[in-house]
Amino acid sequence: MSRLDGKVALVTGAARGTGEVIARLFAEEGARVVLADVLDSQGETVAHEIGEGASFQHLDVGSENDWKDGVVAVLERFGRLDVLVNNAALLHLASVEETSVEDLQRLIRVNQIGPFLGMRAAVPALRDAGGGSIVNVSSIDGLRGANGVFAYASTKWALRGMTKVAAVEFGKWGIRVNAVCPEAGGADMIAPWLPEGVDPKTVHGFSQPVLAYQRKRPHQERLRDVALMVLFLASDESRSCTGTDFPVDSGNTSLKRSRGAPGA
Repeated sequence: MSRLDGKVALVTGAARGTGEVIARLFAEEGARVVLADVLDSQGETVAHEIGEGASFQHLDVGSENDWKDGVVAVLERFGRLDVLVNNAALLHLASVEETSVEDLQRLIRVNQIGPFLGMRAAVPALRDAGGGSIVNVSSIDGLRGANGVFAYASTKWALRGMTKVAAVEFGKWGIRVNAVCPEAGGADMIAPWLPEGVDPKTVHGFSQPVLAYQRKRPHQERLRDVALMVLFLASDESRSCTGTDFPVDSGNTSLKRSRGAPGA
């Protein structure tokens, strides 16, 4: 028996990157999946490749109407909703002084308002299904401070707080709400911020220095590690987990290797 047999999931940002890997893994584990994104052609292609148990829904996560239409589409296609994964996000790299109000507002709309609208829209369907799981994809930048990510980090810290409040309020209906905090993200997210000719997949490998083997693993494997954590939280295996942060970061937020010190 697969880990998500009988469950229906809605995954945002599923046309590529982490969201695509999550959607494919969910389908492998028996779920019927609605892939939501603004990248229509890519999303439809992925849904077609997954097969009959998947469909694509155009969904701008910052649009209240798109969320209403998206949940209706899930219910019309599959009759229920058991899992919501708020994965869609934007990245902006700039110092505090170089970050404009418009930059911050653009990220807040997608990274913070998007999950808020998603949770609010999905709760009635999750409640009608007898409970379920919401997984919000935050970041290690929502667990620590780092230069250059002011706008991004502010939304990812906020998402963790939203997760905890929602977990308290939704628990009475058997709805679990948790946050996954990965280090590895989709290569497409970071690519625009790298110098020409620099491979973002290689950069991601060097960003996990504690475990020696991480640098040599394919980027897609590291994304699958994130997806596996999301899978655990979507499944009944995590029935005792709610309101909690789950880092998938190879120790980046809790460990530091000091060159020249004993044991380095």
